[in-house]
Amino acid sequence: MRIILVTGPGGAGRTTVASATALAEARAGRRVLLVSAEAGPLLSDGLRILRPDPGADFRREFLALQARSATALDLLGATPLEDAELTELPGSGQFTLLRAVRDAAGGDHDLVVVDMPPLHEALAVLALPAQLRRYLRRLLPPERQAARALRPMLAQLAGVPMPAQWLYETTARWEAELAAVQAVIDAPATSVRLVVEPGRTALDTLRTVRLGLALQGLALDLVVANRVLPAGSPDPWFAALTAEQHTYLEQLRTEHAGTVHALPHLGRAPRGADDLDLLAVEVGPPAAAPDRTVEDRRAEDGILVWHLPLPGAVKEELSLVRRGEELLLEVGPFRRTVPLPPALRRCTVSGAGLVDGDLRVRFTPDPGLWPKTTQRTP
Repeated sequence: MRIILVTGPGGAGRTTVASATALAEARAGRRVLLVSAEAGPLLSDGLRILRPDPGADFRREFLALQARSATALDLLGATPLEDAELTELPGSGQFTLLRAVRDAAGGDHDLVVVDMPPLHEALAVLALPAQLRRYLRRLLPPERQAARALRPMLAQLAGVPMPAQWLYETTARWEAELAAVQAVIDAPATSVRLVVEPGRTALDTLRTVRLGLALQGLALDLVVANRVLPAGSPDPWFAALTAEQHTYLEQLRTEHAGTVHALPHLGRAPRGADDLDLLAVEVGPPAAAPDRTVEDRRAEDGILVWHLPLPGAVKEELSLVRRGEELLLEVGPFRRTVPLPPALRRCTVSGAGLVDGDLRVRFTPDPGLWPKTTQRTP
């Protein structure tokens, strides 16, 4: 199953491009699902649409959690909340979208097109599963459940289920859900598509998304340059505006090593499915995710080098700290925690450098942790 996540700055036309792409593929005979809360009524009956409902999703999940923890809440003297008095909390929409993506990936579809939120929120949503899983592992380590065999005995003595058992069961359920979402996001057939209007901010937007995705190990499918004005107008004002836009379009093509697909400006908002046909973008194969490699240079200078692609990163805005088995990276507006490959966990950081968008972190093997080699005598 191919999954395309479409995002871009607010107002760039990401919902229109996502809808047009999904509709074109459905008309070609593929089984397509469009995940969008904003898709308008321009789509034909042949296209299936999943519209995430954050309010309903929040109420359902909250009431289910409340029911599972009823005994513990009674012990605390809590008064249960009812469906009619529940309103969604800020941020619940992000979880609803992630569940929708997970559910869509489990369906019988050839293609799933997801209309993501505006760029910065979309990058935060894509990073959410990995971040929350890390928090859960740190706050409630699975190995701390070693004494769970004693909990039934303790529960009988206390007369109520032990809260710790309920807490770990809830954590395990969340971990399973987040892992399922993470698997969909990280799948080789999943990629991100960026929609921009050629202009002054388009290049900055492209660099931001490339850097944000690279930190998460995700691939940028292609760049869609939307609302491109036609060249050749006799009107001087219009011709100058068009020339400026086409200049930025060429800069996008120079900056982005992949494909930049230009879509025409219709001169109006799309009015029907026929207009959407003019804005469809070919799906194509998924882009390859950034390759994080470990270079073994022990024979030359006794170190290992971890290469992390960070396109567009600036040295002055980069910081990194080793913390246990993780590398804490801060690049521009982003902060991510990247797990170390197993081989590097037995090493110490001995330096780092940024060369043409490639962060090279040098590691020196710890003699006390690396196995010693033995020489055989004939």
